[in-house]
Amino acid sequence: MNGRTMSSHRSTGAGMLVIAAIGIAGCGGAEANVADEAEQFVKVVNVEVETITPVAFSSAVRITGEAEPETDVTVSAEEAGRLEAFVARKGTRLGRGQAIARIDDDVLAAQVEEARAVADIAQDRYERQRRLFEEEGIGSEIAYLQARADAASSAARFEQLKARLDRTIVRSPVAGTFDAEFVDEGEIVQPGTPVARIVDASRLRITGGVPERFATRVSAGSVAMISFDILPARSFEGRITFVGTAVDRQSRTFPIEVVMDNPGGEVKPYMIANVRVLMRQIDDAIVVSREVLLRSELGFQALVVETVDGHEVAVARDLTLGASDENAVVVTAGLSVGDQIVVRGQQLTDPGDRVRIVGGGD
Repeated sequence: MNGRTMSSHRSTGAGMLVIAAIGIAGCGGAEANVADEAEQFVKVVNVEVETITPVAFSSAVRITGEAEPETDVTVSAEEAGRLEAFVARKGTRLGRGQAIARIDDDVLAAQVEEARAVADIAQDRYERQRRLFEEEGIGSEIAYLQARADAASSAARFEQLKARLDRTIVRSPVAGTFDAEFVDEGEIVQPGTPVARIVDASRLRITGGVPERFATRVSAGSVAMISFDILPARSFEGRITFVGTAVDRQSRTFPIEVVMDNPGGEVKPYMIANVRVLMRQIDDAIVVSREVLLRSELGFQALVVETVDGHEVAVARDLTLGASDENAVVVTAGLSVGDQIVVRGQQLTDPGDRVRIVGGGD
């Protein structure tokens, strides 16, 4: 009885060992299948690329300033008197020397006529004295010289009064538009009283400050591109006509002046101007967007797509960067013409990942 029982227990134990072995073998097979499936799974990232082609690149420094008219003149009275009338209409274009207003000249006109008469008499007296002294030897030299001096003095006074009479007409010293009246008709003006403003907006001057670090790159004659927020679709070209010698101690900038043509008057004086001063021009450059750059321990990298063992793979390239302008950067080393650079999806892609190009490429 005890012998069967023991035999039965041995049989039962052996059976359990077989089941356990089968179970262990079964688990080993499942783990092997999982490993095979893991080996078969490959990460593939969708990316967009652009093909590197050489382009023209220019870098610039930006300044802001007011577009001042190159000619903006306040015309003042040169004689005292009552302003009789404006002889030009505000808003009209005037030539240089054209009359703007007239000052009452009655008193001066009378003085001019008086001086004319005195000058004529003095000149006649001098001619008589000269003939007597030089041709007939009559009279003294002192009387002769006195007559000559009187004639010259009278003539000078006559010319002076004529000039003052002419200045009762207020004239434009420059060509431009009659932009403002500063007095009313009938007012009494004195020499120096502002009468009118003449503006010529056919050429505009923009003054601004350039950071001192660009001092060696900015020179007179350089091209500048000008835009205005109020005219977003328009761009104007100007040239630097002046570069300051000294740097401002507070702002650490040096002044420049840019002149631009404005023949149609599209730009109004004193609009705010945005100026791009071109400093460097590269005809054939490899240029990328800052968005494609990835930080690395050594600086910056970019991902390019290469074919490895028949698969498209992301490869990291260490880059050497050059000049930049806004969002564009010149790459001086690390990329070549024809490379396919990843421009979208690079943040989700690791070097060595297989990739699928889903856009771009041109």
